[in-house]
Amino acid sequence: MNFQRKIAVVTGGSSGIGKACALGFASRGAVTAVLDRDVKGGEETIRQIRDHNGSAEFFPVDLSEIAQVEDVIGRIASRLGGIDALAHCAGIQSYGTATSTTADEWRKTLAVDLDSAFYVTKYAIPEMIRRGGGSIVLIGSTQSLVANRNSAAYVTGKHAVVGLVRSIAVDYAPNHIRANCVLPGAIDTPMLRWSASLDPNPEGVLQACHKLALLGRMGTPEEIANVVIFLASDLASFVTGASIIVDGGQMVPCGGTGFQESGTGASVPSSSSN
Repeated sequence: MNFQRKIAVVTGGSSGIGKACALGFASRGAVTAVLDRDVKGGEETIRQIRDHNGSAEFFPVDLSEIAQVEDVIGRIASRLGGIDALAHCAGIQSYGTATSTTADEWRKTLAVDLDSAFYVTKYAIPEMIRRGGGSIVLIGSTQSLVANRNSAAYVTGKHAVVGLVRSIAVDYAPNHIRANCVLPGAIDTPMLRWSASLDPNPEGVLQACHKLALLGRMGTPEEIANVVIFLASDLASFVTGASIIVDGGQMVPCGGTGFQESGTGASVPSSSSN
């Protein structure tokens, strides 16, 4: 997974999965453009990359604003020489049902979780074509395939990201552009810990998140970044249009791990005879 002489763009690079991706690309030789609206966090990511002799620049941007995205992609291409890989990790969590979610909450969530993915790919793809091809990896969620309660806008946005990836894969394969999606389960990120903090018992929520996976723990941002970087690399040269679940086995058991722990079905014999 060598990215020497490659330019990688990472959105949401100030923290969590995005930061891990930015550090991972840079450690493998990529010139890395880090995009985020969190200036302090983005500059800290750049400092860490440069402290390890990596090459990176920070570009502050609100990815939910199409004019800002068009401008920043143009500046990246001009200053760094183009775009070879895009890891779109920016996203937010929101809560509410189809009836309790306000119109403003709906628009804000979809603007960050879906619209930004469309904007950044819309302007990155032509730059990849100029370079002879490239790789796009969008971050979805296990909720791209299933749904948690009280998360209507988030679930909708993450489902739609899978459709966007498949559309890009179909339309731009002739241009040697691959597009894939990574679907993380419970990952120990600042966003997940913020969600836990909304509960009267945050530590209980975190412990429950650890128990979701068959492996008995939450994943780390670095474990997701490893899959993202693999998909962006030449090692995944025959992978496109795929949605890769990275959840520690969370979605394997029928009914979830809690259902299995209850012992339901354990007494049912595997076979019977008359």
